[in-house]
Amino acid sequence: MKNKLKIALAAMGILALSACGSGSPSGAAEVKTGAAGADLEKITVGVIPIVDTAPIWLGKAKGFFEEEGLDLDIQTATGGSAIVPGVQSGSYDFAFSNLISPMVANDKGLDMKLVANGATTSGDTTIDFGAVVVNDDSPIKSPKDLAGKKVSVNNLSNIGDTTISQVVTDAGGDPGTIDFVEVPFPDAPAALENGIVDAAWILDPFLTQSLAEGSRIVTTNFSDFHPELDIAGYFTTKANVESKPELTAKFTRAMNKSLEFAQANPKEVRDIVGTYTKIDADTREKIVLPRYRVDFDMDAAAKLADAAQKFGTVSKPVNLDELMP
Repeated sequence: MKNKLKIALAAMGILALSACGSGSPSGAAEVKTGAAGADLEKITVGVIPIVDTAPIWLGKAKGFFEEEGLDLDIQTATGGSAIVPGVQSGSYDFAFSNLISPMVANDKGLDMKLVANGATTSGDTTIDFGAVVVNDDSPIKSPKDLAGKKVSVNNLSNIGDTTISQVVTDAGGDPGTIDFVEVPFPDAPAALENGIVDAAWILDPFLTQSLAEGSRIVTTNFSDFHPELDIAGYFTTKANVESKPELTAKFTRAMNKSLEFAQANPKEVRDIVGTYTKIDADTREKIVLPRYRVDFDMDAAAKLADAAQKFGTVSKPVNLDELMP
């Protein structure tokens, strides 16, 4: 179903937005002392420096992790392909990725387990922080029309093509005829404008940029897939959860407090995004923010797991009892 062709564009990659990435792997001897005088336990968390991860940056700034006795070291990674090995090798105690990445990892024999939510679709089917767009004069009018067309995603066999395939199926189209190709998000607007692809799946801030330049939304594939779809979360190995239950509980409490604070304070979300990305203030004011919440929607997670198997993203049924908190 999926064309393995990678379009050779001058990709700076979404992670080029980041100016961060400092710190040392977990296990370093460094010990800090918290405000109450107690030693802090250092943890290293691998994240992708995008809007979705704003809560953990806010949580660190607000001292939520320190309150749990944790010295949080945030390290940035280039994407899920780097994040999962980092957790498996022990370089990261915890990490952030979309839900498909730990599903794929477990499908390949690893043993990852989510411990906190990360980001949820806005639930708005007219505008979301991710969408499939076409040029305004395109004959593609609905998700069904994507059948037989070349559609870009940032990574093959991941949450983009999986959710798009389901949306196209729901609209009566045949996703098996779609030619999915990999194009980094920053390059997707140009690929669309230049006719290299017929449609492009783009996340903010590049979605806002593309719409401003005249593209048109065909589907907000996250919210069209399920209005309560949780896109990403924080995970570690099942072995870590079992061997370090107190550490996991501390991280989960701090992360949940960070998610609730972010949801209640969207201006602080937009402000802190400017500290770890190069997204300018004007764009930060325009982009659509994810929802940040503590609880996962299990109906949506089950639908995503089913779609992942149906469209070949994973080879066998996903064991959500093992994967989810």
